[in-house]
Amino acid sequence: MKFTDQLRFVRQNAKKNKSRLFMTVLATAMGCAFLIVLASVGFGLQKSIVDEIVNDRLVTAIDVWGKEDVGNEPLTDADMEYLRSVANVEAVTFRQYLQQTLTPKVEETDVSEEGVQTIAVDFAAEAEAGFKLHAGRLPEAANEVVIGYSLRGTEPEAWLGKTMELQVLRYDGEEETITPLTATIVGVKAAPTKEWEVERAVFMGLGLLDEIERIAGTRLAAVVSPEMSEEEKSWATPVSEPRTYQSVQVIAESAETVKGIAETIREAGYYNHSIANELEQVNVMFLIMKIGLGFVGTIAVLIASIGIYNTMTMAVTERAQDIGIMKAIGAHPSTIRRLFLLESGWIGVLGALFGTIVAYAISVGVNAAMPVVIETFMEETLPNGFVFSIIPPTLTAFACVVSLAVAVLSGAGPARRATRIDVLRALRRDL
Repeated sequence: MKFTDQLRFVRQNAKKNKSRLFMTVLATAMGCAFLIVLASVGFGLQKSIVDEIVNDRLVTAIDVWGKEDVGNEPLTDADMEYLRSVANVEAVTFRQYLQQTLTPKVEETDVSEEGVQTIAVDFAAEAEAGFKLHAGRLPEAANEVVIGYSLRGTEPEAWLGKTMELQVLRYDGEEETITPLTATIVGVKAAPTKEWEVERAVFMGLGLLDEIERIAGTRLAAVVSPEMSEEEKSWATPVSEPRTYQSVQVIAESAETVKGIAETIREAGYYNHSIANELEQVNVMFLIMKIGLGFVGTIAVLIASIGIYNTMTMAVTERAQDIGIMKAIGAHPSTIRRLFLLESGWIGVLGALFGTIVAYAISVGVNAAMPVVIETFMEETLPNGFVFSIIPPTLTAFACVVSLAVAVLSGAGPARRATRIDVLRALRRDL
């Protein structure tokens, strides 16, 4: 019997009892859909919770403290150049905290009373690293600055375009001199991600920092007053000394490259740390959750296999005479077994097909309805793009393979029984 004839035989027998076939396929489809939907929740939550985080600078940033051979000494220009040369590095940023307040004023308002920090950054590197603004733009000239979101209450953007006056303090022996500088506020940094954080800062570029250090005569504008001891004065680095860098961060191109970059610079002798180290544990947790949900879904498919086994057992009983005729005309037992395996496999294929369609429909419905339900009944707002269910192609393929395998295994017993039917008994009319 040709394979096409076997398929035709299976289709003809399937049509003889459509209601039983429909219920069996329905049970298989429900089991397959249950498996896909359950596992899709794990994929969806991982995408929403983890992947949204890893795209943030919080995860792609690697903090570098210093080199092993010099302890925690600040990094130099040579170190910065090396870090920039490492493969998959997007940018290398730093924070240079000035050692005097500069007493910033805007429209005669002294904002230094709010505990303002003056910080120098490389705005070109910050732009590559994703420096987020609430309003305005990044500085393009040396005399332009960005202010922190909390510098002026709830309306920091009201100071955009205004002039900020800075006062550089310096002692020449016993004489105190104050040199005024002006800068234009062109941007407002985005609000901190943590609601309780307060960021009152003035961010300036390296051009303005160079000018301030030239006036102060020291790196980071450290003040050397007559009242200071010789030991305290030694802490101030003269402007003639090479620049060193504080709070250095290496920004990776993606979260996937963070681990490799961290290992590379660690082998080069740099102390470093990244939150991505802890993120691996989160991914393991989601992996365990997806395996658990998939296991529960697989049980539903196994339960559906009981229906397939029952259907195929009844099919063998009902077709005893057909089997006897096939044996009488010389059909090989393997051919008879293949016919019933094809029929059970056909049930598995139909169940997987309809189950996948239903699972995708449920996934779309859940993603559309759950945000509305949460916002309506729980009065909570979900982040933009948050999804509860994602069905990757690999999950669909896995569910279909499981459904087909369970169906074929469920039909294996009845198929084997069909090959053992006695020809004479099968051909008797009273059987």
